Amino acid sequence: MPAAYQRPYHAAITAFGAYVPQRILNNKELSETVETSDEWIVQRTGIRERRIADTSEFTSDLCYRAVEDMIRRFGVSLTDVDMIVVATITPDHPMPSVAAQLQARLGIERAGAIDLAAACAGFVYGLQVATAFVASGMARKVLVVGGETLSKVTDYEDRSTCILFGDGAGVCLLEPAAEPGVLAFGNHTVGHAAHLLYRSGLRPDVQGTPVAGNGCIVQSGREVFKLAVQTLEAEVPRLLTDAGLSTAELDWFVPHSANLRLIESVCERMGWPMEKTLFSGEWYGNTSSASIPLAIQIAIDDGRLQPGHTLLLAGFGSGFVYAGAVIRWSAVPSSIHTPHESEA
Repeated sequence: MPAAYQRPYHAAITAFGAYVPQRILNNKELSETVETSDEWIVQRTGIRERRIADTSEFTSDLCYRAVEDMIRRFGVSLTDVDMIVVATITPDHPMPSVAAQLQARLGIERAGAIDLAAACAGFVYGLQVATAFVASGMARKVLVVGGETLSKVTDYEDRSTCILFGDGAGVCLLEPAAEPGVLAFGNHTVGHAAHLLYRSGLRPDVQGTPVAGNGCIVQSGREVFKLAVQTLEAEVPRLLTDAGLSTAELDWFVPHSANLRLIESVCERMGWPMEKTLFSGEWYGNTSSASIPLAIQIAIDDGRLQPGHTLLLAGFGSGFVYAGAVIRWSAVPSSIHTPHESEA
């Protein structure tokens, strides 16, 4: 980290990468353990497959593989990274942080390292923190990683949640830039709705509601769906206004890939076309903090995302928290391949 504050900078994403585990859990396989079907799951969620980490594979491993993928794609050096920010709700341990473990494996000598726990809004919150570091001059290179092994905290006897979640990781590198790559941010919190989506921990209640789940994810699906739609419907237009943009100037909407039906509902209310919306859930499921970077990576690989495009990222999840960002894309990879080709 620089010894003293430098002049303010613009910040931009200069490199990107992703990783998903090798094992595929499809809807047919799930239908053999709980009462469901491929048709039922696709109709209600848009999810066909999800990736599952090996028993010996944890969040720090997925994050490391995502960084390796970014290095292969963009040929970047990370020896002078100042800060590592990892967004996750499934760390290997409560402490030490995943970010600290990642620092050790990457051999970055003078980097700060912090984890953020903002659930499905985590990657965008990480992007906000990283931008603040770069723009203020406190850091010149910041790694932002969103990684999860949700399969390890999923109850596979609970049909309402086991059909949703998968594992994966995505990463970006933020650096100073001559032109702004991050145009606007937005945040919103509905803390009184915390009991609608949680994973139990030390305390026996969430705001007076007794916890369940034995450490696995518990969700009140309909209530979460309604709250997410209401939040995005209100916050996305506000964020565009803050960025000084109209919907006509926006190329891609990248919401957290929680559920395709939820996203379709939001897009319908906003008058936004689904064909200009990026979604990673069809093949990777709901990967919480990894879902937005995975959706971006898919669009890089299939050629839809191009330099100069403007994206609106919208993360929302347990808390209940929302984080949004408007970014202008400028990163150009030297090679293209799908995330799961980064094999362990």
